[in-house]
Amino acid sequence: MTKFVSTPRAYSRREWLARAGGGLGLLALADLLAADSPSPADSGRSAQPYAVRSPHHPAGAKRIIFLYMPGGPSHVDLFDPKPRLIQDNGKPLPFEKPKLERTKTGNLLASPWKFSRHGQSGIEVSELLPRVAAHIDDICVIRSMVADNINHSGAALQMCTGEQAFSRPSLGSWLTYGLGTENQDLPGFVVVSPAAVFQGAQLWASSFLPSAYQGTLVRDLKNPIANIRDPSSSPERQRTKLDALGRLNDLHKRGRLNDSELDARIASFELAFRMQREAPEAFDLSRESAATHQMYGTDQPTTELFGRQCLMARRLVERGVRFVQLFDAPVNNAWDHHSGLREQLPKRCAAVDQPIAALLTDLKARGLLEDTLVLWGGEFGRTPTAEGTNGREHHPFGFTMWMAGGGIRGGIVHGATDDFGWHAVEDKVHVHDLHATILHLMGFDHERLTYRHGGRDYRLTDVYGNVVHRILA
Repeated sequence: MTKFVSTPRAYSRREWLARAGGGLGLLALADLLAADSPSPADSGRSAQPYAVRSPHHPAGAKRIIFLYMPGGPSHVDLFDPKPRLIQDNGKPLPFEKPKLERTKTGNLLASPWKFSRHGQSGIEVSELLPRVAAHIDDICVIRSMVADNINHSGAALQMCTGEQAFSRPSLGSWLTYGLGTENQDLPGFVVVSPAAVFQGAQLWASSFLPSAYQGTLVRDLKNPIANIRDPSSSPERQRTKLDALGRLNDLHKRGRLNDSELDARIASFELAFRMQREAPEAFDLSRESAATHQMYGTDQPTTELFGRQCLMARRLVERGVRFVQLFDAPVNNAWDHHSGLREQLPKRCAAVDQPIAALLTDLKARGLLEDTLVLWGGEFGRTPTAEGTNGREHHPFGFTMWMAGGGIRGGIVHGATDDFGWHAVEDKVHVHDLHATILHLMGFDHERLTYRHGGRDYRLTDVYGNVVHRILA
């Protein structure tokens, strides 16, 4: 049996998981996934936190892959072409900038890259993303995103948890809490991030929700969960040990029949056993064909890392994992181009363009795209004005994200920024609106998916959010 290292007394289970990063052993992970003190309304979930539960209404999507680009991709260089920037390149912005500003940027900076129309929809996409552009008829481009925070930490928290400053449950945690997951032998919420990112574990934490709904962090793609393999290589022997342990636990439970934490701790041993049986196969990319690896680009240095992440995401959602969040994080905040824009942005696009296109192709070919929601974007965009001579600053006032699959109308553009790409001026979509729409696609009324904590009911969208019905299929 895998040795369980007990939780340090100075930390709660969630705090310990956040500090442990990717180094958790299998049984420790299973214990954290299965155990927590439930609220009275959730006492039945402690032993079976991943049991499938019904949503509020029929869902357009059953699962989500969030392709998160930490640092903030430049919308005016990728999905939001601005001829006026070319016309007025090098001139001052002709209106006053918002008071919310980090540094003084200079004059307008036209995109160094060309845009062209793609697909039957004719949506314009930058030459930096030719393979994603080939899928534009399956994609809804939202050009009118707005957020409230101009710094990475607060903006990333808002994008992933709905709150800028305080510890709140992440989007993936809310969804696994509300729906459970289709595969009881794998984590319901998996985060793949090869390098650290701002705020770290807070972006996938369960906060005050039970620990079962915390994201399971995969840092090392070749060894995703420590002790995932049975060292004895004998499932029968493991089963015999667990059966004996179960009989001892039954004796221990006498007189403690209502101890939900004890029930959950016992359940964690069974979950660990099931994960040793199922997880090695699910995370094993070597089982894929050479043609599949070539499609995702795992055989090329430029695309290998994100290609492996995208291929892992497809394998996980195919096996019933509810929410997979991929961080394009070869380094911290890889899309944060304050300088070196002309050199660094093409490198990041080259690293993700083929893998993302392969993921969309693969999901569609397997019949998964129709009920798998794919979401792309960062915490904000970049300024249309120059930082120095070759960079752009943080920009939450109007930026682009896109969605595809699960209940989304493909081949459309929703909303618009002004002629310079500064302000969202048409059909604004706040982060709260994005979250409300995602929950709606997954079958939830965002105002009804709540959890009582500290004397009041909390929800992902707090007291805000409107579903963006115009982008729904």
